[in-house]
Amino acid sequence: MRTPLIAAPALSEQFAARVFLKPECMQRTGSFKFRGAYNALMAAGDAAAGGVVACSSGNHAQGVAEAARLAGVPATIVMPEDAPVVKVNRTRAAGARIITYDRASEDREEVLADVIRREGGFLIHPYNDTKVIAGQGTIGLEIVSELANMRLVPDVVMMPCSGGGLAAGVSLAVTERAPNCRVLAMEPEGFDDYGRSLAADEIVSNERTSGSVCDALLAPAPGAIGFTINRERLSGTRTVSDDAALNAIAFAYERFRLVLEPGGALALAALLSGSVDVRGTVVVLVLSGGNVDDAVLAQALARYRSAA
Repeated sequence: MRTPLIAAPALSEQFAARVFLKPECMQRTGSFKFRGAYNALMAAGDAAAGGVVACSSGNHAQGVAEAARLAGVPATIVMPEDAPVVKVNRTRAAGARIITYDRASEDREEVLADVIRREGGFLIHPYNDTKVIAGQGTIGLEIVSELANMRLVPDVVMMPCSGGGLAAGVSLAVTERAPNCRVLAMEPEGFDDYGRSLAADEIVSNERTSGSVCDALLAPAPGAIGFTINRERLSGTRTVSDDAALNAIAFAYERFRLVLEPGGALALAALLSGSVDVRGTVVVLVLSGGNVDDAVLAQALARYRSAA
């Protein structure tokens, strides 16, 4: 489903730029992940007729579950035990069977491999899959197309990053159409494996797999396929603190009445915290998801309002 590109005049004035929001929180299942999951499943054809399997903390889970429901095939999703309740419930509501694991002590890839070994199924990886990356890239195509209708070209596009599928798809699509655009990826503080991988010119892992409010952005390491693209197309990365992410959630709700989850708010958080200079540019913030538990949203709003 196509999502709108929304002008943000208040942010434009504050940062002396033309700021636009790409609210993937309005996407089917509440995040960009539906794009890649649906594209991969449709491309699989008969190979997925017996059912699909995936691993996810929640957004890819919902995307695969909904895509499978639409295609009329069963879905089995491996999810961490501490996944947000809203994501678990919505994944189950779409008809998927959920298998849980402890993200602190178990390797999700091993759990997933065991499921496939025992039961079979067509794997839709959350980010290390060319068809998934292509699906996420439609965000970039929409950004460039919508701006072109306004006779504008993007100078800066910012988005959250974990395994790198979103960043790879968007960076590839945007830089093909707007070669001079800077595409920047935002990571949670303490989980900056992408930035470190780009600096080392090889894939490196995070030391931890839990410990950030940005539950959607805790992949253990960059995917190999996306990394090959991002090392050529990304202009850089930034890290964002949990506090900044929570502040951005509250800001988006108070100013735009948009509901974001912590990981989905990182591009906005990076702008608000001043970590990227966008003066004089056309900048697009990809707000990648809005599947936030009520308690986290309430916490973010309470902190924001008390500070004001």
